[in-house]
Amino acid sequence: MGKLYIVATPIGNLGDITLRALEILKAVDTIACEDTRHSGKLLKHFEIRKPLLSCRSQNEEAAALKIIEILKSGRDAAYISDAGTPGLSDPGNKLVHTIRSEGLEVIPIPGVSAFAAIISVAGTSGKSVAFDGFLSPKPGKRRKRVKELLERRESFVLYESPFRIIKLVRDIADAEPNRILLLGREMTKIYEEFIEGTALEILEILEAREKVQGEFSLLVYERKKS
Repeated sequence: MGKLYIVATPIGNLGDITLRALEILKAVDTIACEDTRHSGKLLKHFEIRKPLLSCRSQNEEAAALKIIEILKSGRDAAYISDAGTPGLSDPGNKLVHTIRSEGLEVIPIPGVSAFAAIISVAGTSGKSVAFDGFLSPKPGKRRKRVKELLERRESFVLYESPFRIIKLVRDIADAEPNRILLLGREMTKIYEEFIEGTALEILEILEAREKVQGEFSLLVYERKKS
């Protein structure tokens, strides 16, 4: 039986891809992608030419059945999402569950993750960090979840788009204006930026900008008293 490799890819800087990821992508028979056009650019950059299979959130279960056929024929396959590690606010969970349910082998090829990247530059000493990814775009559901996360008193990481980041930070500031935030924008890319401060301070900084651009990762935590 063939194997399915879940391969992490760069979140921006192509130099962050691992040697093992390149070896696997060059060795497998088929590469399933969240977006074949997006991943095609990455593969072209590294001169990797393989049959591509679309496996996005809208067709993940159907794509899993095609991948099962590939694996049962003795061929190997890899899965890559648009950026970072599949399954972390990216498609991949249904695919992995379906493949494992068939008794087939799934192997992780770890690498870049925005979740790990934002924590690595925070300098926090907490042992527990929750990951909630993208919250609901609906204001009521978003505020409710923000309140629940804040009440747990543990650090947590969220992802957000440029279109809703101010709304998200405002929700946090309304609930706890002095909670500390580390905001990572366009991590590993040319315009990478990190801003740290209270929720109210970060809100004021974002609202003062003429235009808010980029993808955001947000670590919410409390400063330990010395």
